[in-house]
Amino acid sequence: MTKITIFGKGNMGKAIGENFLAGKNQVDYIGHDDIVKDLGDVIVLAVPYPAAIDIVEKNATEFAGKVIVDITNPLNFDNWDELVVPADSSAAAQISAKLPNSKVIKAFNTNFAATLNSKKVGTKLPTTVLVAGNDQQSKQTLIEALSGSGLQLVDAGSLKRAREMEAVGFLQMTLAAKEKISWTGGFGLIK
Repeated sequence: MTKITIFGKGNMGKAIGENFLAGKNQVDYIGHDDIVKDLGDVIVLAVPYPAAIDIVEKNATEFAGKVIVDITNPLNFDNWDELVVPADSSAAAQISAKLPNSKVIKAFNTNFAATLNSKKVGTKLPTTVLVAGNDQQSKQTLIEALSGSGLQLVDAGSLKRAREMEAVGFLQMTLAAKEKISWTGGFGLIK
């Protein structure tokens, strides 16, 4: 059993938390402005990118030695037409630079809450969670914590892959917002 702390009590935070509970883990939720205490070994940033940066900057000391899961897509919510991080970087890389004593992982950003809840993309494809990070043990900790959840997990490689994952997440979000796909659809992998 792994102790998980999720920053964010919205649809994504709850959907991710339910999957960790299905994997028989302990899950605690923290709101953006809640007092940070008794953090788990795995911390999930299930908040928008600007809030994630704020949380990281305020809690870098408390996050030391922890596995930090960045689920953000650093979308410009003013125009829904661009990412707000440099083209040669990612939200996960920006967060990792602010947390040199933590192990940052990118995951869940290519998933919608509905597909995490149903375990399906559309009606047929299994929900796949891509996991990228530089520390193999941290990725394995996350993957093992989600065993029994019904999700398919795929190691997507190093944290450098977060850039491509964020591009896919961005595309998927904009397609759903324009009603080209539903929020129960999206991209999936067939093994």
